Amino acid sequence: MTPVTPPTEPLFRTDPYARTCEAQVGTPAPGAVRLDRTVFYPEGGGQPGDSGVLRAADGSELAVHGTRKGEAAGDILHLVDPDAAVPAPGSSVIAELDWERRHRHMRMHTCLHLLSAVIDAPVTGGQLTAEKGRLDFDLDTRLEKAAVEEALNALIARDLPVAARWISDESLAAQPELVKTMRVKPPAGQGRVRLIDVDGVDLQPCGGTHVARTGEIGPVVVRKIESKGRHNRRVVLVFGDAS
Repeated sequence: MTPVTPPTEPLFRTDPYARTCEAQVGTPAPGAVRLDRTVFYPEGGGQPGDSGVLRAADGSELAVHGTRKGEAAGDILHLVDPDAAVPAPGSSVIAELDWERRHRHMRMHTCLHLLSAVIDAPVTGGQLTAEKGRLDFDLDTRLEKAAVEEALNALIARDLPVAARWISDESLAAQPELVKTMRVKPPAGQGRVRLIDVDGVDLQPCGGTHVARTGEIGPVVVRKIESKGRHNRRVVLVFGDAS
């Protein structure tokens, strides 16, 4: 596997634990604010966009209800109330996450990677929130809820390190088994792809935010396993404190 030098990446990717950053307001957008740098993750890959506040120099706060990608590459829109007074372009603000919500996204996203390691089948879809997560598998056999839950919590309890690294497009093309998702392919054509590596357990392309060790996820519960078609099994997870 050929490693590549990481590109310049946004703060939410280089340091998913960063809760705030100072930023400069960019060109206006309807119902949204652009920043020259941000800790806010934009909706994508089944993970919701972050929420929080933008704090101006005078102490006033502007609520950010969500974050999504704009049309241009690297363009990130911080969604605000349509009639909100937004900071002027060029002014400085402090961008601050709703950290509790983001951290739960990180925990659940990492947990879904572990779930894809527990169940050896292609993934046909997935989604997560701060309360729950799910993966759909191309599978026609029965899954035992108790067995899946036990295996998943065993991996969490091992407190395995989780790290990001980069490989070339060519290396990924030579190892198609790294791509577990059937319907969503990792972005190619930029020369490099980001991998999330759960030490010795799971390795796959992903652009989302994750915890540094699996123990940080905490206990989880398999709330239900549903049949969504002849070859589709949906596994729904919740955190142990929400079951």
